[in-house]
Amino acid sequence: MAITWDPTLVTGIEDIDAQHQELFRRLDALLEAIRAGRSRDEVGRTLTFLEEYASHHFTAEEAQMEARGYAGLADHRAEHEGFRAELRALEAEYLRDGATASLIIRVNTQLTGWLRSHIYRADRALADFLTGKAR
Repeated sequence: MAITWDPTLVTGIEDIDAQHQELFRRLDALLEAIRAGRSRDEVGRTLTFLEEYASHHFTAEEAQMEARGYAGLADHRAEHEGFRAELRALEAEYLRDGATASLIIRVNTQLTGWLRSHIYRADRALADFLTGKAR
């Protein structure tokens, strides 16, 4: 099962939506690399790239929150750190155990579930704040 972007996750902020879509593409690439039994180096590079891209995206979001005085910044930042921690845990698991069924399931369910939930709830609230809309 591929990890795909869902249009219901659109926030209405073009750069944030584009970055979210890229995060989904990268998660799907990671899952595919694990499933295909690609080399440890390739899966490791994909994990590292995903971590770096997520960090770039989170930093950009947090800068917008800071610049606009978003009251939910601390909570939002804590959620971002949770995702980073999950990625680090997956990388450690992969390095320790390789491409196990458990790893594939965790990438597919935990990371994707976290990302969907975070975008739908926290990022939409941020987008509403940034655009002056109230939901």
